[in-house]
Amino acid sequence: MMSRILGCLVVAVSVTGSVALQAHHSLAGVYDMKDERELIGTVVKILFVNPHGSMTISVKNPDGTTTDWVCTTGSATRLADRGLGKSTLKAGDTITAKILPARSGNPLGYLKTVITVDGKVYELQGGTQTD
Repeated sequence: MMSRILGCLVVAVSVTGSVALQAHHSLAGVYDMKDERELIGTVVKILFVNPHGSMTISVKNPDGTTTDWVCTTGSATRLADRGLGKSTLKAGDTITAKILPARSGNPLGYLKTVITVDGKVYELQGGTQTD
């Protein structure tokens, strides 16, 4: 009986551990870490959520059309630690964003830096907000 309980426990821990491992992912697997791009556009939507937020930016193309780029951000807590929150950025704001683009070529990116029209720079990859 004890070996059966121990066996069930081992299986349960293994399954739980494998699910947690699948949840973690590498930025390099999705985004081109060597290609930083700059987008100038209008914030459409921001989700300040955990574990990763997102920001949609509408960017005008040279031909006059627009493309909505969806950018993954850090957690709401990380963004707040960097000075970026609901009171500093909202839908309709024009920004310059530095991103790591998706390897697939789709309009997806990982947000590294946000620059507002008044010149405030929010480094989301390790720096802090500067004026």
